[in-house]
Amino acid sequence: MQHYDPGQPDGTNASLTLAISPDGTPEPGRTYPVEARCGIAVRVAKGQTLTVINPSGHQVCDFWAFATENMHEHLSMAHLHTTLGTIFPKVGDPLVSTLRRTLLTITEDTSPGVHDTVIASCDHARYRQLGCTAYHDNCADNLRMALIAIGLRAPMIPAPFNLWMNVPVAPDGVTRFAPPVAAPGDRMSFRANVDVIVVMSACPQDLTPVNGEGVAPGPLAFAITAG
Repeated sequence: MQHYDPGQPDGTNASLTLAISPDGTPEPGRTYPVEARCGIAVRVAKGQTLTVINPSGHQVCDFWAFATENMHEHLSMAHLHTTLGTIFPKVGDPLVSTLRRTLLTITEDTSPGVHDTVIASCDHARYRQLGCTAYHDNCADNLRMALIAIGLRAPMIPAPFNLWMNVPVAPDGVTRFAPPVAAPGDRMSFRANVDVIVVMSACPQDLTPVNGEGVAPGPLAFAITAG
């Protein structure tokens, strides 16, 4: 059986070279780009606020957070569902870890609040299922490469918080993929309750409408405000 290394990407892109600093520490007050189809990792200190910006409105952001002191503790969608009693987080809600500890708190959301906490990040296997025969950029690898770029490795690929991703859930539990309902310039802000490493991927999915109908996946941006 082939050994599985969760930190090893199946392919590469510019995410390996886009680190905002050698260890991912940002400059407060500066706005950083997340290039289309790529990922970025950033260290957010306790008390700081991270704001993620959707320039086009149609771009999904796969969003992860790891506790800086122990990356095996990470933002968990399963634990979030139990804590909130809903699959739709909103302003004021805590984002909890695998240890049920609050890592971040949502402090702002200028969009209609349609986000996804159900769907796994796209990966090499998903694109093969969709008919791709060559390597396709994907969020799982963007996570891996963004962490490698700041000298770290992903200990696992957690289910992401998919900002602005629109996955309607029918009463019978059936899901479908629909275009985002966010507007250009919409943003979400998160206050760090503990020191965390956040990874954001500008989702490269172009075979379903999750990043809009008839448009190419685009960039994102983020900024850090000092606590």
